[in-house]
Amino acid sequence: MAGFTPQRDGRFYLTEGGQETEIQYRYGHDLPEFAMYPLLDNPAAMSDLKTMYSRVLDVAAEHGFVAMLSGLDYRGSPDWGDKLGYSRAGLADALQRSIDFLREVARPYEGQVTEILIGGQVGPRGDAYSLNRTITADEAEDYHGFQFEVLKRAEVDFVWAATFNGIPEALGVARAAARIGLPLGISFMLDSDHHLKSGASLKEAVETIDAQAGDAKPDYYGINCSHPLEFEPALEPGDWVRRLRSLRPNASAKDKIELCSIGHLEEGDPVDLGHRISNLAQRYPHIDIFGGCCGTWSSHLDEMARNIRKIAR
Repeated sequence: MAGFTPQRDGRFYLTEGGQETEIQYRYGHDLPEFAMYPLLDNPAAMSDLKTMYSRVLDVAAEHGFVAMLSGLDYRGSPDWGDKLGYSRAGLADALQRSIDFLREVARPYEGQVTEILIGGQVGPRGDAYSLNRTITADEAEDYHGFQFEVLKRAEVDFVWAATFNGIPEALGVARAAARIGLPLGISFMLDSDHHLKSGASLKEAVETIDAQAGDAKPDYYGINCSHPLEFEPALEPGDWVRRLRSLRPNASAKDKIELCSIGHLEEGDPVDLGHRISNLAQRYPHIDIFGGCCGTWSSHLDEMARNIRKIAR
């Protein structure tokens, strides 16, 4: 499979926002182990998710963005499946059904949205908000290979590796995606000290993986689950920054664990966030994939897309 679509002037991509916080705190559905795919057997939850994803497609259609949909399979790797009581066959079936759901939601928008890409979402083996120093690059390649193989059979257009905080695991993910033949974007999460929780700078993470992965390096990098106040200082000068294509911020700069367990939706200021992201898009015109993470959804996406379109004219 060819890599992810090269950057092109005037072409922007819109992803979903923070689907986990939205479905929990706006719609009242529980997420065991913060996993979305158990909702596949809950008709009411799936109806609410269809409404949520349709609003993302509405924003993409209004502002002329390519839509990139993913998000039910963040906890779709074997250890999380085990915690949730899924056999390997059952987990593979849930991952396929997750992709089928996204295609079903997207179908009515064909012709309204410039293009709709359907993707898988891979999360870290451990808790994204804690360190997992024990996993090596080789172990990560083997471990995450299960989910990549399922996504390959599901014929996804891309895979987004989200909220990674350690270099070895991200390197193993890159190798697994390259070996199996899937376009990959790796997204890092930064803390209030503007570094990955493992201590590395964003620059160090990107440069190290690119150097060690060789031909297996990911198609692009990104930032998610961090507010611009946390990640903007990490955008150090240098050629490395051109490897960043994706920004998916949190709505608030509050503590990340708190945002996932606070009991309500912490929406921050959608207008302010839209301006912050569009200002970054103006400063870094090679960044072309925009979306959200904890606390964000269609209102934040609309502010981002509308402001980015203004500066792109």
